[in-house]
Amino acid sequence: MTDAETRREFAREVVRRLRAAGYQSLWAGGCVRDLILGQTPADYDVATEATPERVLQVLPYRAIPVGISFGVVRVLHPRHRGIEVEVATFRSDGAYVDGRHPESVVFGSPELDASRRDFTINGMFLDPLSDQVIDYVGGREDLERRVLRAIGDPMARFREDKLRLLRAVRLAARFQLTIEPATAAAIRAMAGQVVGVSAERIAQELRRMLVQPSRARAMDLALELGLLAAILPPVVAMKGLFQGKPMQPEGDLWDHTRLVLSLLPPAPSFTLAFAALLHDVGKPFTRVFQQGHYGFHNHERAGARIADRLSRDLRLSNSERERIVWLVEYHQYLGEARKLRESKLKKILAEPGIDDLLALHRADALASTGNTEHVDYCRYYLENQPSGPINPPPLITGHDLVRHGLKQGPQFKELLDRIREAQLEGRIQSKREALEWVDRYLSSGDSTDRIDPRPP
Repeated sequence: MTDAETRREFAREVVRRLRAAGYQSLWAGGCVRDLILGQTPADYDVATEATPERVLQVLPYRAIPVGISFGVVRVLHPRHRGIEVEVATFRSDGAYVDGRHPESVVFGSPELDASRRDFTINGMFLDPLSDQVIDYVGGREDLERRVLRAIGDPMARFREDKLRLLRAVRLAARFQLTIEPATAAAIRAMAGQVVGVSAERIAQELRRMLVQPSRARAMDLALELGLLAAILPPVVAMKGLFQGKPMQPEGDLWDHTRLVLSLLPPAPSFTLAFAALLHDVGKPFTRVFQQGHYGFHNHERAGARIADRLSRDLRLSNSERERIVWLVEYHQYLGEARKLRESKLKKILAEPGIDDLLALHRADALASTGNTEHVDYCRYYLENQPSGPINPPPLITGHDLVRHGLKQGPQFKELLDRIREAQLEGRIQSKREALEWVDRYLSSGDSTDRIDPRPP
């Protein structure tokens, strides 16, 4: 039995046991939507009239009362680690005082439970024992009509949890839905309030949007509805900045960016996708008109600074932030890979993020000129390593320089960098040659000379 089959059977067994104890129980929310669409749910949620205390008593499984005051219990599969079902008591919610959690809940009926959910497509129930869909909110019809609609008053739903503003965009893009006019109008009216949500929750929604094949559509919707202006303000400046790219002669910078997003590999990492969104974000801030045309000198460095600030604002991890900034800063670096000195080419090809960088280069090239020869060359170089290992161990260290009689100081970095460069270009191949090079370099008295380190 596959993990998906095990997960589904466990969710069915949870319902079966709760029913046997006399409690109405149904599958609820996103799993029902996915099943109606013919997709395999990532997880299953069960809604029941049993209180959390009774759920813990009835089910013979290890359970974690993750939100017992809100009626939520997480039930763990007895044998398969990582497979679990969330069981929640039918409820209606009190006022949402913090824009995220209700002040109080009242356990109730499935009808009331459906009415407090976010969108109609997420408000349906399914009896897994009879395969009957139970729909109090019109979700099935909206799915058939390809419409995303808030349940009840859209403004009220978004005031309860402002993250729903972003979730609407993600769901509409993922399932190719049109956002119903009243729901769209409420998003536009409240878009600026999304910043009241924690940065971590905003980042999580962005992750889920950007790794999906629908990422370009999601960003279009977020821009159109005012959400990008709230969470990623510099990105908005790309709209209307004329580019004249060969692949999009009439397009602006936003058109180019969304095309790059769509040309990424099918399942990109979040860091790659976010870097693709931001790769040209520095252009609006570096544009100058010279000799009859616009230029964007050092836009990649300006973009890297913006990417760093936005990543910090979203509280991304240091490793994510550093990778995103690096991708933005170097997104043009390999454009003339054949002309790079071998040491520089080897150095960047040895970077841990090189696969993402090459994927970004390829998407950018396809969206610009259609010519990917530089990417193909780098891939060939990586696979064949025509001039030896790309990232060999350094020939000497700072300790070796000290043992060689040098006093530690600022010159160490320059010496080690130059030795490394010569090593990567194959001009020195041993520790002895490296130290001989150091002696000649220092005795020359001119640190600007590029001395051939090979012995005469």
